[in-house]
Parts: sequence; structure tokens; C-alpha cells
Amino acid sequence: MTPTVFLVDDDAAVRDALSTLFRAEGLAVSEHDSAESFLADLSPEACGCLVLDLRMPGLSGIQLQQELTDHHITLPIIFLTGHGDIPMSVRALKAGAVDFFEKPADPDMLLERVREALALDTERRDTRTQQTQMSTRYERLTEREREILSLVADGRTSKEIARALGISPRTVEVHRSHIMEKLDAGSLADLIRIAQLCTSAISGAQR
Repeated sequence: MTPTVFLVDDDAAVRDALSTLFRAEGLAVSEHDSAESFLADLSPEACGCLVLDLRMPGLSGIQLQQELTDHHITLPIIFLTGHGDIPMSVRALKAGAVDFFEKPADPDMLLERVREALALDTERRDTRTQQTQMSTRYERLTEREREILSLVADGRTSKEIARALGISPRTVEVHRSHIMEKLDAGSLADLIRIAQLCTSAISGAQR
């Protein structure tokens, strides 16, 4: 799908001004006048970022942020706030928002942060794709190979792994060769990177 700036604000004038700004820069925009409208139209495959008003009738920006978090939707969020909303904005940042702007937002600064948020979303999605691929490859490993991979991820040498598992260094090398083949790793450094990706993917699946 095309990376999209999802603009959610109950103020039509703000929506018109910002959508014009973003489209002039060649960005795809999806406008919504409420959090409820955004959620109703949101596709699970949606990619891009969310420019979100903090205070709106119905679900507030903070409540929408929590709703997305609860459903594991990780679109980067940039909040638009009015004066006096700083404590709420700090709360939003602590909950994972990438930035907040007081209205009226500086166009150049907002554009810069939107582009950064779009790049962040792409990076996150690429990482998740890699983790999914690594998880599939990880399933091919035997229990012993998984033990050795875990120790490789910790930076252990073949001798250290051999001592830890009560096997010979030569046996560790044979297992490591099989692991590299199954995980499509071209070097030890590549194997360590893949091992860390596998560890992250497994940890994420267990949460």
C-alpha cells in the first residue's frame, strides 16, 4: 500500500490547510473528522503516519492512541495540540508518539517530522518482515541448533559454547555450519545479526 498521512482533526479548516500542504509535497493524504471515522476506515495493512488532534469530540487523540496500541497498530503519531495541552502532550510522547506541535504548526517543521515519521514506519515494517522471515527459518533448526544459536547471539566463541553444552568445539562448528546454511547466513557476523533478529522475533511473539 502507498504510505499515507492519516489526518484526523475535527476542525475542517485545519484539515484543509494541512492536506493541501502535504499533497503539495506529493504525499498521499487520508482525511478524517473524528477518531471514530479513522478507525472505521482503517485497514490492517495501512502504512504511513498519523497526524492527530489531541482534543476532539468523541474519542480524544490520547484515547485513539491507546486504542491503536491495544490492537498492536504501530503507525507513528504526531499530535497537534492547543495551548494548555502540554501535560497531555508529554503523556502522549511517553506512550510512543514521535512528536507534538502546538497549533498553528510551523509548516516546514511539521513536514520534516512527517517525512521522518513515514521513514520510521517503513523501517519498522522492514524489521517486522525480516523478523517474520527469520522466524520461519528458525523453525527449521533442531533443539541443539537453537541452543547453539542462542549462545552465538550472546557472543560466545565455539570453545565457550562447547564448554557450556558439554560437547566438543568440533561438534559446535558442525552445528554452526548447519545453522548458517538453514538461516542463509553468509558469515559469522551475518549469523550473529540473524541470531539477534530471531531472538527479537521470539521475544515479540511471547509478549
